[in-house]
Amino acid sequence: MIEGFQDLTGSTYEKTDLSGSSFRLVLFDGSTIRESDMNGVLMRGVGIDNTRIDGEIGSLVINGVEVGPIIEAELNRRDPDRTKFKPTTADGFRDAWEINERRWGATVDRARRLPPDRLHESVEGEWSFVQTLRHLAFASESWVGRAVLGDPSPWHPLSLQWDTFRDLQIPQDRDARPSLDEALAIRQDAMALVRRVVDDLTEAELERETDPCVGPGWPLEGATFSVRDCLLTVLNEEWYHRVYAERDLAVLEAQD
Repeated sequence: MIEGFQDLTGSTYEKTDLSGSSFRLVLFDGSTIRESDMNGVLMRGVGIDNTRIDGEIGSLVINGVEVGPIIEAELNRRDPDRTKFKPTTADGFRDAWEINERRWGATVDRARRLPPDRLHESVEGEWSFVQTLRHLAFASESWVGRAVLGDPSPWHPLSLQWDTFRDLQIPQDRDARPSLDEALAIRQDAMALVRRVVDDLTEAELERETDPCVGPGWPLEGATFSVRDCLLTVLNEEWYHRVYAERDLAVLEAQD
C-alpha cells in the first residue's frame, strides 16, 4: 500500500452508481471494468499503457484526436462484412442475416473441434461458448419473439439473459450446462424467429411501431420500438458476440 492512500485494493463494486464522481490520485492498475457505462467521462493527466478496451466506441477524444471514426474505419477495413450489419433496407437485412448464418456456421464448426468440456470454460471472466449461444437465443427471443411478434413470454428455460439483469422475472438456470447440440437447438429455434421476420420484411414493415410489450421481461413492459431498431439490436448482438466467441476460441485452442 502506498503511504497516504486508502487501501481499497481488491474491492468489487456491483450495481453501484458513481455518476458525477471525481477520482484524483487513484490507482486503477490491474482493474477490470465490465458492462459499465462511461459516457461523458473526462480524464486528464492520466497514464495509460498496456490497456485493452473492448466494446462499442462512439465519440472518443484522446490527446485532442477524435479516434472513434478511426477505430470504426480500421474495423471495417479488417472485415468488410461489418458494414453490412447496419442495413437500411429490407433487402439489406436479408443479406445481413444470410451472412450472419454463414459466419456463425463456421464459428460453430470451429468450436466442434475442441473437447466438449472446453466449450463450458470461461476466458477472462467472459461467457463460455455454450453460454454465448444461450444468450443469443435470449436476444432473438426478446427483440423478435417478444417485441416484434408480440409473444409476452418467448424464452426457452435454457436461454440466458444478461448477468446484470437478474430481476426481470424470467425463469432461467444460469449455471446449467447443456451440451453444444442442446444449446444449438435452442439457438436455431430463436434464429428461425428472425429468419421468419426478415424473409417477409418490407420497407413499410421496417418502420412499423411495435405494440407495447406485455408482462414482465425484456424489453420492459410497455416498451415500443420500430421493427428496424429491434432487428438492428439483434444484428449488433450477433456481430459482437461472434467476434468475442472467435477471440475466446483462439485462447482455448492455444491451450492444446
